[in-house]
Amino acid sequence: MFVIGTAGHVDHGKSTLVEALTGINPDRLIEEQEREMTIDLGFAWLTLPSGREVSIVDVPGHERFIKNMLAGVGGIDAALLVVAADEGIMPQTREHLDILELLEIPRGVVAITKVDLVNDPEWLELVMDEVRERLQGTPLQGAPIVPVSARTRQGLDTLAEALDRVLDQARLRPDHGRPRLPIDRVFTIAGFGTVVTGTLQDGSLQVGQEVEILPRGLRGRIRGLQTHKRKVDTVPPGRRTAVNVAGIGVDELERGDVLTVPGWLQPTVRIAARLRLLPGAPYPLRQDSALDLFIGSAERRIRVTLLEGEELAPGATGWVLLRLQKPVAAARGDRFIVRWPSPGVTVGGGVVVDTHPGRLRRFHPATIAALEALARGRPDDLLYQACQGGPRTVSAAIEASGLPEAEALAALNSMQEQGRLVALLPPGEGWTPSTLLLTQEEAERLHRRILHLLEDYHRRYPLRGGMPKEELKSQLRLEARALNDLLSWAEAQGTLAVDGAVVRRAGFRRTFTPEQQAQVDRFEQLLRRNPYAPPPRPEWGIDPAVLDALVEEGKVVRLNPEVVFLPETYQEMVRRVLEEIDRTGPITVARVRDLFQTSRKFALALLEDMDRRKLTRRLGDERVRYQGDRTAGDPQDSG
Repeated sequence: MFVIGTAGHVDHGKSTLVEALTGINPDRLIEEQEREMTIDLGFAWLTLPSGREVSIVDVPGHERFIKNMLAGVGGIDAALLVVAADEGIMPQTREHLDILELLEIPRGVVAITKVDLVNDPEWLELVMDEVRERLQGTPLQGAPIVPVSARTRQGLDTLAEALDRVLDQARLRPDHGRPRLPIDRVFTIAGFGTVVTGTLQDGSLQVGQEVEILPRGLRGRIRGLQTHKRKVDTVPPGRRTAVNVAGIGVDELERGDVLTVPGWLQPTVRIAARLRLLPGAPYPLRQDSALDLFIGSAERRIRVTLLEGEELAPGATGWVLLRLQKPVAAARGDRFIVRWPSPGVTVGGGVVVDTHPGRLRRFHPATIAALEALARGRPDDLLYQACQGGPRTVSAAIEASGLPEAEALAALNSMQEQGRLVALLPPGEGWTPSTLLLTQEEAERLHRRILHLLEDYHRRYPLRGGMPKEELKSQLRLEARALNDLLSWAEAQGTLAVDGAVVRRAGFRRTFTPEQQAQVDRFEQLLRRNPYAPPPRPEWGIDPAVLDALVEEGKVVRLNPEVVFLPETYQEMVRRVLEEIDRTGPITVARVRDLFQTSRKFALALLEDMDRRKLTRRLGDERVRYQGDRTAGDPQDSG
C-alpha cells in the first residue's frame, strides 16, 4: 500500500478532487466545510484500476497553514500536484514544489483542475506548458499532466490510471523491525480511549504490542489497529494507520510525537545534517540563524551552526549542526524542511546524518570527513539502498554504494544469508559481477505479482499452455534478462514452470470440457481418414481455441491456417521427401503431390514448411537438401 499527498495553491480544488476520486470528504472540520478551505490535514483512500489500494493525505494550500501541510507530506510515496486551469501556477504551488523537491518525493502526477471553467483550449495548453516548464529540473520533471474536472468527472479515470502507473515505480517501504509512527492526529473515541494516526515507517505494529511515545517517554499498549477504517491485527510499514493506545491519555499527546517500540530510539536536541538552501532563498543563512525545523510531523525552533563557513549562500549545500529548543524523536536518513520564522517562508531542507553527534569542530577537515563517512552509512544499509527498485547487478550495487569491493562482497554475502537480499541465481551457482540482486521485499512482491498474473491468465485462457514471456515482461516492465533470471529463481521455488516462451503456474494442466473433447476426437478421426489430404477447413468442426491448444500440445502440426496434419503423418511425409531427394535428386511440388497422392495445396504447404525449417532449399521450381549448418531436424519442432 502506498500514500499519495496532495500539493497546490489554496482554492485550486485539492479537496474537491480528492472527494470526487474517493467519495470521501477529507475536510473533516466543521470550520473547513463552512469556509470551503482546508485548514488541517485530511485523509481519504481509494482503490486504483490495478486493484492497488492507496491512502491520500490532503494538505492545506493556504500560506497560513503551511505548517499543517508539512506535518503530513513527509511520509508520502507520490505527490498529486493540483493546479487550477483558470489560474495556473500560483505562489503556494511554487512553495509546495520546493518542499516536495527538498523532501525528495521522487514521483507524482499533475492534475489540471477546473477545466470545465476554461472554454479556450489554447489557454489550457498554456497552463500545461507553464507546469511542464516549472517541473524542469525537479523530481517531478516529466510527470503525467491530466486535465480534470471534479464537477463533470472529466479525466478522473485517466488520473487514476496515471497514479497507478506512477506507483508501479514506487518501492515498498522496508521493514527494519523498528516501527515509527510520526503522529499527525490525536483524538479520543468513546469506549475506546486515545487514538493516534500517522504513516507507519521502518517496521510493523501488532495488537497487544508495548509502545513508547517519544520524546515524552510515555509507555502504553496497542489495544487496536485500523487502516482505512478496517480493523487489523498487524500493520506493515508504509500504511496510514490508526492506533488505539491503552494507558495514555489523549491530553498527554500532541502532533509531532512519535509512537514506537521501546529501547532503540532516543530523543535529541542536537542533529548533524546536510542542509541545502533553496536558490530562491531571500538571503544567505548566517551563523547561529534561528529557523523553524519540520521533521516527521514535528515542528521545532532551532539555531544553526554552520560547520564549513560563516554563511550558506542561496542554492548552496553544507554541513550543519541543528540545535533544537525542544527534543525531537528522529532517525538517521530522515528528511527535513527549514523555514524562516518571520516572515514565514520555506528556505531549505536536508537529511539527518547523526542524531547524537559528539563534539563537532567548525572548519575542521576531520569533522567533515567523519560526517561524509557517516552519510555513506553502514555497508549493509548502503547496499540495501543501492538494490532498492532493482534488479541491480552486483557490480552496479557495489558502485552505487561507494564501498571497497571486498567489504561490499562480504556484506552482500551476509545480507543474502540473513535473507535481506535475493540473488537471482539457479541453485548451486555462485555470484558474478553481473548477477542480479533484489531486496527480499521486492523479490517477494514480484513473485506474488507473477503468480497473480499467471492465475488471471489461466482463468481467462484455460486452453493455452501458459502466459507468453513477452506479455509477462510487458506487465512487469522488466528487461528480458531480468525476467528470465527472476523466472529461473521462482521456478526453483517450485511455484511456476517455464516451457520455452511461455510460463505457467506449477500444477496447471489444461483440460477440455466434454464438448471440446468430442470436437478433438472427431477432428482426429477426420485427419486419420485421409491423412495426406485432410478435409477443408469449413469441415473441421473445431473451435479455434481448441485447435490452438492441440497445436501447442503437439497433437497436431499446423503448417498454415488451412493445412493441418497429425504429428505421425507429418513426420512420415518429411522423412519420405528427404529420402526421395537423397535417392533421385531435386524434387518438385508435383512429385511430392504424386508421392502422397494428395493435392498441390498440401504438397506446397509441406515444402514451404521444410524450407522455413532449413530442411530443404528452393532452387527455381525444385527443392534440394539444405546444406547449411543444419541438415536435418526434428519434425516435431514445427507448429
